[in-house]
Amino acid sequence: MKKPQQEAKSTLWDECDLDNTPEGLGRDIKNKLFCMVGKFPEVATRNNYYLALAYAVRDRLLHNWVHTAKTYFDNTSRTVVYLSAEFLIGPQLGRNLVSLGIYQATAEALKGMGQDLDDLIEQEEEPGLGNGGLGRLAACYMESLATLRIPTIGYGIRYEFGIFDQEIQDGWQVEKSDRWLRLGYPWEINHPEVTFEVKLGGHTEPFTNDQGRYGVRWIPHRIVLGTPCDTLMQGYGVKTVNMLRLWKAEAHDSFDFQAFNVGDYYRAVNEKVVSENITKVLYPNDEPAAGKQLRLEQQYFFVSCALRDMIRIHTQRAKSLDNFHQKYAVQLNDTHPAIGVAELMRLLVDEHGMDWDQAWSITHQTFAYTNHTLLPEALEQWPLPLFQRVLPRHLEIIYEINQRFLAEVADRWPDDPARLRRLSLIDERGDKYIRMAHLACVGSSAINGVAALHTELLKATVLRDFYALWPDKFTNKTNGVTPRRFLALANPGLAKLITSRIGSAWVSDLDQLRGLEPFATDPDFQMAWQQVKHANKVRLAGAIRASTGIKVDPDSLFDIQVKRIHEYKRQHLNLLHVLTLYHRLKQNPSARITPRTVIFGGKAAPAYATAKLIIKLINAVAAVINTDPESRDQLRVVFFPDFNVKNSQHIYPAADLSEQISTAGKEASGTGNMKFSMNGALTIGTLDGANVEIREEVGAENFFLFGLTAAEVEQRKWQGYHPRALYEQNAELRAVLDLIESGTFSPEQPGLFQPLVNALLERDDYLLLADYSAYIEAQENVSHAYLDQADWTRRSILNVARMGKFSSDRAIREYCRDIWHVEPVAVK
Repeated sequence: MKKPQQEAKSTLWDECDLDNTPEGLGRDIKNKLFCMVGKFPEVATRNNYYLALAYAVRDRLLHNWVHTAKTYFDNTSRTVVYLSAEFLIGPQLGRNLVSLGIYQATAEALKGMGQDLDDLIEQEEEPGLGNGGLGRLAACYMESLATLRIPTIGYGIRYEFGIFDQEIQDGWQVEKSDRWLRLGYPWEINHPEVTFEVKLGGHTEPFTNDQGRYGVRWIPHRIVLGTPCDTLMQGYGVKTVNMLRLWKAEAHDSFDFQAFNVGDYYRAVNEKVVSENITKVLYPNDEPAAGKQLRLEQQYFFVSCALRDMIRIHTQRAKSLDNFHQKYAVQLNDTHPAIGVAELMRLLVDEHGMDWDQAWSITHQTFAYTNHTLLPEALEQWPLPLFQRVLPRHLEIIYEINQRFLAEVADRWPDDPARLRRLSLIDERGDKYIRMAHLACVGSSAINGVAALHTELLKATVLRDFYALWPDKFTNKTNGVTPRRFLALANPGLAKLITSRIGSAWVSDLDQLRGLEPFATDPDFQMAWQQVKHANKVRLAGAIRASTGIKVDPDSLFDIQVKRIHEYKRQHLNLLHVLTLYHRLKQNPSARITPRTVIFGGKAAPAYATAKLIIKLINAVAAVINTDPESRDQLRVVFFPDFNVKNSQHIYPAADLSEQISTAGKEASGTGNMKFSMNGALTIGTLDGANVEIREEVGAENFFLFGLTAAEVEQRKWQGYHPRALYEQNAELRAVLDLIESGTFSPEQPGLFQPLVNALLERDDYLLLADYSAYIEAQENVSHAYLDQADWTRRSILNVARMGKFSSDRAIREYCRDIWHVEPVAVK
């Protein structure tokens, strides 16, 4: 009997199945080398082979993507939309091979061609489309959403130049352009047929239409085109592939023939240059007014494109936007996309003719907001004149939102004008500002922090008035990281060892690592664990030698702090400990300490002079200690340049000690702390961010705690904090600061580091001197503990075994259950 036509069509999909054996992969790679790269083996370079392999892998992603997209289309699936100005996705080749389950088969196929998979993975240029934790979290969440089979679209910006490449010249950070596209980017699929016009500037005009309805027309000063570039996010061990759609700005008219013909060549391409600047670089310096305007334009540009793309997709099946909030759950990843609240209102009211109350109900139910900071200065605000100049219609909409919102507040607290001022979307103290965090809170149905402590501090400090108004809106969603990249891919030796004892299911169910606990005291397992760690340290030592010229001993304790350079993260407290050890060795040259290699890494914002001076001090200290015969055999200091996702995959697996030493109450969560622990490092840290929960999970005895609590920090400041008195009272601290001040580390410029010393003695905003003694004592406990390698290894195993909570899969399940109300969709 002849099968129905529909079944025949379905069968055609299966004819596209690709051969994932080494032989099949080898054929596909050779085909891509010929047909996509245009090379034959005898002349092909390493980059040619990388591109050929990437295209072969991309075919497999596309195969799964078409099945996924068709399933979502047929089911009209409720979709999570993740709006983020950053997606620090890292290199894609290794991650996709792991997710597809073809890593070993690919290695075999390449070996038959005389190529090494590790070399090709290293060849890949990393897209630096994020500054740090915010963008890396977004990438982890996109991977977990696909792994958990949750229909998702991520929307962001396709920066032509991402976070700068960092070089160290004469100890100073030097920023170089991140030319991640220069050798080709095979993971990207462009869709020039999908284009949106984005308005900027100009003015508004009220009007009344033929039906007597009042409306507002936005007459822009200029129009920029947004076109999407898609990267496919493959889930681990499933057919689901979700889409990360990044928007590129283009000119409405890219070339002015009239200007060109009269010899005005600059004006001929001026619109192209000005328009493309919007997506030219990640986070332009916003100190000058032009930089502020560009950042605002960037944020509005990608949010407007995203929301209109969502409407386009929705209306492929739906006849109206009445159930838009039922189709989409939109997460605002910090305040950068908060303008989406006003933009969705504009689209619904101005462009789709919806009345205000219905539009507000839909908007409010669509958005949810994740806060990532406790620093008041980091809560984004825009000068009102700038906002009015760039987004005149949105300012009117925000005024209307604010008027209605404050009326609600006044009904609740009728005689409290101070509360109205604190809650207003407009900061009217002096120069007026638009408060984007306030807009996000008012326009969202849910607000969450990213660690238990962070959420409680949000309620008590920066968002306390919103919590008093809407306590049910607030929830905690502790961050997580993907174990696929940061353990299975980054640390294959440890992953293999774990799998040999408890099986491979832990890769997608991290709670199963608890099965390692019985092996924590097993001598054979401990020896195997130590061998893996040592191999990772040897690998990192080689990378350090190649990038810095510094030779380090893999048998020493690897004490590592890698993160964005900032005073509150207190890299200089770590350095004070280094100098304390150095001072002791100089005072007693025959003294013996636990051999230690202290490794720093991280980038300073180009305009952050203090952070850049800290980097210079680290390198200056390293230059002295590493060449001093009285210290170099027991203590080494390294600044590993250009910390990024690729380099992190060498660093996390090699760490013995993880430095998580921020001032309590300043770090929202942190995710580096999780990556280190997941790879077997023990933590020295304060009760800040997710450190609190990590300590609860791994056990207090497996965590080196020190320092003031968040409450004690505030109390100390309230009582009056006098750092110079601590300097006078502590002889060792005084000796260390005097050593910096003396010019020992900057003989050609004796006063170079005086500003750092002055800041600590006069203000010490982040209480380094208050925590110094406790930190030194905790580090002495570390040194003593490391001498007992059996017990240290036991603690290391238990750290890994108890990290299940910190998988991004757990975090995403909580978002799905409590905020997004979305279910998995199976793709067959």
